[in-house]
Amino acid sequence: MERTRGDYMVNNVFKNEFKYIQDNINLPNEEIRWSSVGLSNIVDKDFRLEASVYDIEGKTVRSILSLCKWELTTISGENGLSDAYHRARFKRIWVEKSDYPIYQPSQVTEINPKPTNFISEKTNTDIESLRVKKGQLLLTCSGTIGNCTVVSDSLDNKIFSHDLIRINFHSKYDCGYTYAFLKTKIGKVLLNTNSYGAVISHIEPEHLDNIPIPNPPDNIKKQIHDDIIKSFELRDLSNLLIEEAESILITELKLPPIEEMGEDYFDCTEKLRSYSVKLSDLNLRIDASNHIPIVDALLTHLHSNSKEVIKVGDERLSKAVFLPGRFKRIYVEEGQGTAFFGGKQITELAPSADKYLSFNQHTERLKNELLLKENSILISRSGTIGKLALVPKHWEGWSASEDLIRIFPSSNKVAGYLYSFLNSPYGQKIIERFIYGSVQDHVEDIHVRQIEIPIINDDNKFLQINNLILEANSNRFEAYKLEQRAINMVYDEVINKKD
Repeated sequence: MERTRGDYMVNNVFKNEFKYIQDNINLPNEEIRWSSVGLSNIVDKDFRLEASVYDIEGKTVRSILSLCKWELTTISGENGLSDAYHRARFKRIWVEKSDYPIYQPSQVTEINPKPTNFISEKTNTDIESLRVKKGQLLLTCSGTIGNCTVVSDSLDNKIFSHDLIRINFHSKYDCGYTYAFLKTKIGKVLLNTNSYGAVISHIEPEHLDNIPIPNPPDNIKKQIHDDIIKSFELRDLSNLLIEEAESILITELKLPPIEEMGEDYFDCTEKLRSYSVKLSDLNLRIDASNHIPIVDALLTHLHSNSKEVIKVGDERLSKAVFLPGRFKRIYVEEGQGTAFFGGKQITELAPSADKYLSFNQHTERLKNELLLKENSILISRSGTIGKLALVPKHWEGWSASEDLIRIFPSSNKVAGYLYSFLNSPYGQKIIERFIYGSVQDHVEDIHVRQIEIPIINDDNKFLQINNLILEANSNRFEAYKLEQRAINMVYDEVINKKD
């Protein structure tokens, strides 16, 4: 490649500075990933000096795409596949409850996200323009960039914050195809080498105008698109099955809306709402949150409207409930260890496995504590308390953080029912009563064993609830397989396809 005089001048400056660093700073004896950059490259990139813009991985994937059989286009732009935009920033007016629940960009990877907050109708913005529409592709553009999802029935017409790129496609099959491309390692690298920002990584819609993507014929795009859309339809179906199971549970237990419970327990004679607790009921806990009236009212109701109430630790419900011990993790490259993910990812279909635990160094711990088993239940125990996951089949053999409490149900005949109650608003309230901690919230496995589970009177309804949840979990496994098939087709028929 021809070099300009400016290139040599810049390289000489860098060599002199590097020699100074070698002579005066004790660098660690590790391999340093580096790449030289010509002055002309810096000019082409608008004088941006962040290393990520010139990352060697970015150069590599662009070289790979240049050898692809299919002509390259861009994700968006004048001749691209789509139009991309995000909404204007606005000052939010938060309220306790309203007709405008709002979701955050970080939730786009969740299978069944729940709104985090509510905004007032007086918020000074066009609230309707914040709604996402079925068939759009959503892309996170700050913090962790490049997370994406297709808007299906579960998210259709939901309100998301402004800080999320919305992408509308010109052709029918481009949405699922582009989603699958962005889920490949090549797609992820391309997005992250266009990031900027000293503290928080960020991309703008116009940066998608410069991200190359192969443009294969429609018959290839259609196969990929159809698999992705079917995958999202199965996720929607799994959500509906979980909602149906919860509805049956609530009906059988004759449960009123959660917000209506416990009001009779408050003393309102003074301006300050308060409640009293008997000394015999303290159970060595003097934190007020452990004795909130809503839970007492709920438990009283459950005892009156169920066959019996038994604790999670009862052998009829669980074989084991435990929290793995903390340990120093030894990470290895992909293929040398087991995929490892954290508590924040348990609401996703396929948690991203950016880390791999060494088989050799953690053999016993993986075998006895960390490896996941289908239809076991994971509960987050610090930070955000009570997030749940019923382990799907494709998570078997993966490992999860020691910060997740494990419940191993006594059998698959109770696993779905147990998950359904714990995942309901009523189960969540009972979990929350055990929270402790002054800076960060925590619960322990001993607390989970004490959670009381109502057994409904109708055995057939019990079985129906259980089977609906297991079917939902099976649908998520099928959804995962379809997504992986689409991603593999992007590699085999698009990226690696040569003339």
